[in-house]
Amino acid sequence: MAYSIEITQSTTRKQKPDPNHLIFGKHFTDHMFILDYSVEQGWYNPRIIPYQPITLDPAARVFHYGQTVFEGLKAYRTSEGRTLLFRPDQNFKRLNRSNVRMSIPELDEELAIEGLRKLVEIDQDWIPEVEGTSLYIRPFVIATQASLGVAPSHTYQFLIIMSPVGAYYAEGIHPVKIYVESDYVRTVKGGVGTAKTGGNYAASLKAQEEASGKGYSQVLWLDGVHHKYIEEVGSMNVFFKVNGTVITPELNGSILDGITRKSILELLASWNVPVEERTISIEELYEAHKNGTLEEAFGTGTAAVISPIGQLCWKDEEITLNGGETGELSAKLYDTLTGIQRGVLPDPFGWTMKL
Repeated sequence: MAYSIEITQSTTRKQKPDPNHLIFGKHFTDHMFILDYSVEQGWYNPRIIPYQPITLDPAARVFHYGQTVFEGLKAYRTSEGRTLLFRPDQNFKRLNRSNVRMSIPELDEELAIEGLRKLVEIDQDWIPEVEGTSLYIRPFVIATQASLGVAPSHTYQFLIIMSPVGAYYAEGIHPVKIYVESDYVRTVKGGVGTAKTGGNYAASLKAQEEASGKGYSQVLWLDGVHHKYIEEVGSMNVFFKVNGTVITPELNGSILDGITRKSILELLASWNVPVEERTISIEELYEAHKNGTLEEAFGTGTAAVISPIGQLCWKDEEITLNGGETGELSAKLYDTLTGIQRGVLPDPFGWTMKL
């Protein structure tokens, strides 16, 4: 289907940051995509305009009741100068699942992808070409109706903004230290843990702040009822290799259905690596370490792709995994997935979209 997207080019272009010293989420491209919603018109008026502040009434429901969702994906520049997007269809499918949970009208996914394509094409010179860098893309929806009544908004805006980002590992992939959270709760089954909504991240900040103060990179969340079953690591899903089998927590209604998680599971299946999606307790994990069967662990997400876990701390008991080094499987998954994303390796799964 052909979509009519109005385009207003910026008359003044920003100075681009040094691609060798990029800070995540600090610099933004020259343009952004916007789509409006009203009960009477549905989603309408798709347009690309110069990047600029948005004006909202102080009573807009997004400020008071947190009715908002977002996504994160990347555009990559290949060595041949092509632009690749990684599985954008999956991001917009998940965005719509988040919309449903947050009582936001579903988007036309094809229109959203077309808006994204045109936006990336217009600002493609913002995609950094230094190895390991990329253009981070942030689609999001906000409730805009000015009303303090506790009810779903009648108006919304869907926007896409973009920011060049540096390599997650400036000096190469390396393991991180993770703190197992036993007191705070981020979400529970039946809540909004499966939705990519701002409140989930606000709920994680206190625990993250305390973990950082103790010298740990991220928090490993346990379930909110029993405080014993592993869920996810901060902004990442988590995997453990135990006695040759890769185990990851099953999607239980409080864990985000990660796009990278999905890709890793499909890669492992193609390699005939045994995988189990199931509940796993922190006690079981520590017991596996004690008896020598816990071989390696890693997190998965858009930012780092694969983040090896070198240490875990639970109730003041710290354990070291794989000698604190990146595991063989973690390294292979990282090299393979980033190779596909950047067009260096073949893409037998059809994951990349060429612009």
